[in-house]
Amino acid sequence: MKIHLCLAHMSGNEQRYISEAFADNWVVPLGPNVDAFEDDLSRFLTSGAPDLSALRVAAVCSGTAAIHLALVMLGVAAGDEVICQSFTFAASANPIVYQGATPVFIDSEPDTWNMDPALLDKAIADRMAKTGRLPKAIVVVHLYGMPAKMDEILAIAAKWRIPVVEDAAEALGSKYKGRQCGTFGRFGTLSFNGNKMITTSGGGAVVCPDEDARRLAVFYATQAREPRPYYEHEKIGFNYRLSNISAGIGRGQMTILDSHLKRHRDIAALYAELFNDVEGFTFHGNPSPDFDSNFWLSTIVIDPQLTGGLTPEKVRLHLASLEVESRQLWKPMHSQPVFEQAPAYVNGVSSHLFSRGLCLPSGPWVTDDDVRMIVNEIIKCSRKS
Repeated sequence: MKIHLCLAHMSGNEQRYISEAFADNWVVPLGPNVDAFEDDLSRFLTSGAPDLSALRVAAVCSGTAAIHLALVMLGVAAGDEVICQSFTFAASANPIVYQGATPVFIDSEPDTWNMDPALLDKAIADRMAKTGRLPKAIVVVHLYGMPAKMDEILAIAAKWRIPVVEDAAEALGSKYKGRQCGTFGRFGTLSFNGNKMITTSGGGAVVCPDEDARRLAVFYATQAREPRPYYEHEKIGFNYRLSNISAGIGRGQMTILDSHLKRHRDIAALYAELFNDVEGFTFHGNPSPDFDSNFWLSTIVIDPQLTGGLTPEKVRLHLASLEVESRQLWKPMHSQPVFEQAPAYVNGVSSHLFSRGLCLPSGPWVTDDDVRMIVNEIIKCSRKS
């Protein structure tokens, strides 16, 4: 059987909630499963954190939609600039363009691979000097589940009075200094795509500071219909709400979220152990006890000088021949043709990682024997080189 990068894993409880939705004819983008799934997520994110008791979650159709709604609620509009991490998937940046704004890309620091706080501060000062205006928001990503350096980033955001949007699409269950990722910014966003920590087949969520903000997110996600006995619209809205069927899958998935998190972390620990004494390969682990990644995907960096010129593509092709899926790290947004005109503040970190890094199978279906086989085959590639 093919070993996938991160394959959806069902609990067996999903079908019960789906069946209830069909039995009650709740097959639309609202209903008891949606409400309960939002409550489950809110409780998970705020567990053990009484200072976050006001936090609420709005379930939507994708993580991309969640980021878009966050920017809408922050008033991002045509002519604005929005700071965005460069080392990420395009979904972090595309919603900026949806609003007619311009992304300003910030490179990574080498510890977490996430937004470099020093470059962030420099970029904001430079944009202010060049345009006379501050960027409207900062989109920071917790890449592959690894938390960003949130204390430093939030301090810079506060200094310039710019709101932060957390793209925690890959980081459900990750913690920074004991606090759940997605709860630090003005808004957080989550993804429940088929390959994420849990899935709703396709879906996402906006993490909101309070119930008023959640209601606003739901308002925009349901075509911005005003509370009238007829259809009236004073704002442009979107068809972004999660269906009651998909939310039923999410409710079932929440029952095994803790076991998924444990399995991803156990797999990461085994990769780290097996690569520990192998020259030329570096497993990307938590930089310090402040960081507690969910290790959505386990990743390595390959040194070609110590592995006979081995490249991530050579490893990927070899693993593919064995029916093992792997993937090169994200190509930075500042290197993408579609964003070639966008301002970028770079230091070479993300480009270096893109040329040398590889994502390895990490989902609940991956066994310890699979991990050992994968590492052995990668080492064989190095010896052949």
